[in-house]
Amino acid sequence: MITVDTLRKLALSFPEVIEAPHFEKTSFRVNKKIFATYDNTKHHACIKLSEIDQDVFSSFDNSVIFPVDNKWGKLGWTIIDLNIVSDDVFTDALMTAYCEVAPKKLADLVR
Repeated sequence: MITVDTLRKLALSFPEVIEAPHFEKTSFRVNKKIFATYDNTKHHACIKLSEIDQDVFSSFDNSVIFPVDNKWGKLGWTIIDLNIVSDDVFTDALMTAYCEVAPKKLADLVR
Protein backbone atom coordinates (compact mmCIF):
# COMPACT_ATOMS: atom_id res chain seq x y z
CA MET A 1 0.00 0.00 0.00
CA ILE A 2 1.22 3.47 -0.90
CA THR A 3 0.34 6.18 1.61
CA VAL A 4 -0.40 9.75 0.61
CA ASP A 5 2.79 10.75 2.43
CA THR A 6 4.80 8.31 0.31
CA LEU A 7 3.16 9.65 -2.86
CA ARG A 8 3.86 13.23 -1.83
CA LYS A 9 7.47 12.53 -0.83
CA LEU A 10 8.24 10.72 -4.09
CA ALA A 11 6.49 13.25 -6.34
CA LEU A 12 8.18 16.21 -4.66
CA SER A 13 11.58 14.51 -4.95
CA PHE A 14 11.57 15.11 -8.71
CA PRO A 15 13.13 18.38 -9.93
CA GLU A 16 10.96 21.52 -9.88
CA VAL A 17 7.74 19.79 -8.78
CA ILE A 18 5.09 21.73 -6.91
CA GLU A 19 1.97 20.52 -5.12
CA ALA A 20 -1.25 22.43 -5.77
CA PRO A 21 -5.00 21.90 -5.45
CA HIS A 22 -6.85 20.71 -8.56
CA PHE A 23 -10.60 20.85 -8.00
CA GLU A 24 -11.23 18.39 -5.11
CA LYS A 25 -7.89 16.63 -5.64
CA THR A 26 -4.22 17.29 -4.98
CA SER A 27 -2.03 17.73 -8.05
CA PHE A 28 1.68 17.47 -8.64
CA ARG A 29 3.04 19.65 -11.42
CA VAL A 30 6.22 20.37 -13.27
CA ASN A 31 6.51 23.42 -15.51
CA LYS A 32 2.80 24.17 -14.74
CA LYS A 33 1.75 20.80 -16.21
CA ILE A 34 0.07 18.11 -14.10
CA PHE A 35 1.72 14.70 -14.13
CA ALA A 36 -0.18 13.20 -11.16
CA THR A 37 -3.21 13.80 -8.98
CA TYR A 38 -4.35 12.22 -5.73
CA ASP A 39 -7.99 11.44 -4.91
CA ASN A 40 -8.30 11.04 -1.14
CA THR A 41 -11.88 9.72 -1.35
CA LYS A 42 -10.80 6.64 -3.32
CA HIS A 43 -7.11 6.55 -2.35
CA HIS A 44 -6.21 6.52 -6.05
CA ALA A 45 -3.55 8.36 -7.99
CA CYS A 46 -4.11 9.44 -11.57
CA ILE A 47 -0.99 9.84 -13.70
CA LYS A 48 -0.23 11.01 -17.24
CA LEU A 49 1.41 8.36 -19.42
CA SER A 50 2.02 7.88 -23.11
CA GLU A 51 -0.33 5.41 -24.78
CA ILE A 52 2.46 2.82 -24.93
CA ASP A 53 3.44 3.26 -21.27
CA GLN A 54 -0.23 3.09 -20.27
CA ASP A 55 -0.53 -0.27 -22.04
CA VAL A 56 2.67 -1.57 -20.41
CA PHE A 57 1.70 -0.58 -16.85
CA SER A 58 -1.90 -1.76 -17.29
CA SER A 59 -0.63 -5.15 -18.42
CA PHE A 60 0.84 -5.81 -14.93
CA ASP A 61 -2.67 -6.02 -13.48
CA ASN A 62 -5.50 -3.99 -14.99
CA SER A 63 -7.42 -4.09 -11.71
CA VAL A 64 -4.59 -2.08 -10.12
CA ILE A 65 -3.51 0.20 -12.98
CA PHE A 66 -6.01 1.07 -15.71
CA PRO A 67 -6.95 3.90 -18.09
CA VAL A 68 -9.46 6.50 -16.93
CA ASP A 69 -12.84 5.39 -18.29
CA ASN A 70 -13.49 8.31 -20.64
CA LYS A 71 -11.74 10.44 -23.27
CA TRP A 72 -9.02 11.33 -20.73
CA GLY A 73 -8.01 7.67 -20.61
CA LYS A 74 -7.41 7.74 -24.36
CA LEU A 75 -5.04 10.66 -23.73
CA GLY A 76 -2.93 8.60 -21.33
CA TRP A 77 -4.51 9.46 -17.98
CA THR A 78 -4.21 6.33 -15.88
CA ILE A 79 -5.64 5.36 -12.47
CA ILE A 80 -3.50 3.57 -9.88
CA ASP A 81 -5.17 1.95 -6.87
CA LEU A 82 -2.77 2.90 -4.08
CA ASN A 83 -4.31 0.33 -1.74
CA ILE A 84 -2.84 -2.58 -3.69
CA VAL A 85 -0.08 -1.40 -6.05
CA SER A 86 3.45 -2.52 -5.19
CA ASP A 87 6.07 0.04 -4.21
CA ASP A 88 8.31 -0.76 -7.19
CA VAL A 89 5.55 -0.55 -9.81
CA PHE A 90 4.23 2.68 -8.32
CA THR A 91 7.68 4.27 -8.21
CA ASP A 92 8.35 3.32 -11.84
CA ALA A 93 4.93 4.56 -12.98
CA LEU A 94 5.22 7.91 -11.19
CA MET A 95 8.73 8.49 -12.57
CA THR A 96 7.48 7.62 -16.06
CA ALA A 97 4.60 10.10 -15.68
CA TYR A 98 7.00 12.81 -14.53
CA CYS A 99 9.28 12.16 -17.52
CA GLU A 100 6.29 12.24 -19.88
CA VAL A 101 5.36 15.77 -18.80
CA ALA A 102 8.65 17.36 -17.69
CA PRO A 103 10.95 19.22 -20.07
CA LYS A 104 13.64 16.92 -21.46
CA LYS A 105 16.45 18.53 -19.43
CA LEU A 106 14.56 17.78 -16.18
CA ALA A 107 13.41 14.31 -17.26
CA ASP A 108 17.01 13.39 -18.07
CA LEU A 109 17.95 14.11 -14.45
CA VAL A 110 15.75 11.30 -13.11
CA ARG A 111 16.10 8.62 -15.80
